[in-house]
Amino acid sequence: MTTAAKSATRPGLSHLQADPSSPHTPLRTFSSAFSSPSISYRAEEEVLVFELGARHLSAGISGESNPRCRLSFSPDDGRRVGDYRWCMPEYQDRSRKRKRKYNWGEDHELWRMDLRGVDLGLVEDKIEREVRKAFADYLLLDSKNKRMVLILPSLMPHRLLSSVLSSIFSNFQTPSITLLSSPIINTAAAGCRAGLIVDIGWAETTMTAVYELCEVSCARTTRAMRFVTLRMADLLKKYVEPSTADTHVQVSALNDEERGPGQSSPDSRYFDFAEEVSSRIAWCSIEPRFAATSNQETNAAQTLEQGQSDSDKPPGLQQAQEQVKISIPSPLPPRKTLKIPFDKLSEPVEDGLFATSKDLRDLDDHEQPLHQLLYKTLLSLPLDVRSQCMARIIITGGGSNIPGLKTRLLNELKSTVNERGWDPVYGKVAIEARNQREKILKSRLRGDTNPLSGNAATHHHHLEPRQVRDPIAEKLDAAKMKNAKVTAAAGEIRGVETLGAWAGGSLVANLKVKGVVEVDRDSFLTNGLAGAKKESEVTHATQRTTGLGARSGLGEKTGWTLGAWA
Repeated sequence: MTTAAKSATRPGLSHLQADPSSPHTPLRTFSSAFSSPSISYRAEEEVLVFELGARHLSAGISGESNPRCRLSFSPDDGRRVGDYRWCMPEYQDRSRKRKRKYNWGEDHELWRMDLRGVDLGLVEDKIEREVRKAFADYLLLDSKNKRMVLILPSLMPHRLLSSVLSSIFSNFQTPSITLLSSPIINTAAAGCRAGLIVDIGWAETTMTAVYELCEVSCARTTRAMRFVTLRMADLLKKYVEPSTADTHVQVSALNDEERGPGQSSPDSRYFDFAEEVSSRIAWCSIEPRFAATSNQETNAAQTLEQGQSDSDKPPGLQQAQEQVKISIPSPLPPRKTLKIPFDKLSEPVEDGLFATSKDLRDLDDHEQPLHQLLYKTLLSLPLDVRSQCMARIIITGGGSNIPGLKTRLLNELKSTVNERGWDPVYGKVAIEARNQREKILKSRLRGDTNPLSGNAATHHHHLEPRQVRDPIAEKLDAAKMKNAKVTAAAGEIRGVETLGAWAGGSLVANLKVKGVVEVDRDSFLTNGLAGAKKESEVTHATQRTTGLGARSGLGEKTGWTLGAWA
């Protein structure tokens, strides 16, 4: 009686408790074998992969095939908040200051290898802004406790390398940065251990020979995409401003160093226009054109041969090639549609990269054409390294996307090898000596007693007794050839495709490979690059068990080294 009255006035909470006999949602239990994919994915430590170049920054996560973003450095990113002058109609039409060749496109560059006049503080600010933009808009990750892989060119000034590392370590909480060399990563991305990497960049073209994933030789030339863009701007200016067509030929014939104040490079208004046309419409002929040499007879013969080949073409085909014109809308005043012949769009590429309009004697060592520098690089290598590298020529970089450029470069190399061989001495005397050696060799094969006289009286057709064929030895040789492993191609000129530096860095980082150059944050902020030790002072015995994504135990790190950047 009392209990019933008490529950009527003040009901208990027993009815809210779960009844074991009633249906209810069971508690979830996760086992290690059947866990959620998201939980197991987050349990692994993510490694961030960054590729930093002179004009672009690519960022992504290891294990992915493509970067999540590719950011460019342009003057539009450096405007202040509230600066909307670029929206005004007359902003694009106003004339800008003309710049010389060495300053052409400097507003779109992050750095230059020549640090004279380069503001390293501005370089650090640009890197900080773009990396922060990549984290916030594309990666969507926190930089804290995220290891980073940074792909850089193999040759960099220490001041520039220190500025890059200082900008990242000072503004982000990454514990360590692993530096990877771009040529070696391109070789790994091509599935090779040796090769010759031709990196056609913006300011320069580098040719690096890699053997067993180690750099053995490096050469460079200033003929790169900046030359092509400058030549394309000259071509577009000829059609945009017809009044300058008469002086255009004289200006283009001058060297870039010889251009005076009135004959300087086009202003910066042509930069975006020329770069867009170069990346979209520019092309390169695949037929090799022999450059001018010191021998005038050779030049005359080549000119005659070229004229005969042009005359052999059907008149209808030759006339059709001359009449094909490409319509390009011009964003510059007066705004009109430009009618440019299709053949003209290949001249900036051929003149800028292969120097078809200049004599090789007039070129310095730092502005050699690509095919000549490629031949000299292979010629300077040892015989065993050359046989491996010439069969694995990897052409990469932004300029490698131009149609026909890769085939043209390989054809030019083949024609140079057929003409000169692998003899470092060239010229009229060298050609005569080579012809004489070939004559002696052919005479010995015929059995001449005096190959130099040319009037041998007798010919010994059988200098040695004829060998008898052994059927058992032939069967054994056939069995060996059948069971022999397929060896890699060597001794022939061949091109190899690569996935790119970023894809190679993503692959290497996903495999948990220990990097040779791994910079620790605390050590760098304390001592800078001076804290790097020599390779002989670093113990590698304890580094075999530590991977790129795994944390190293206490006492395993004995120091870090700059490796290829030392």
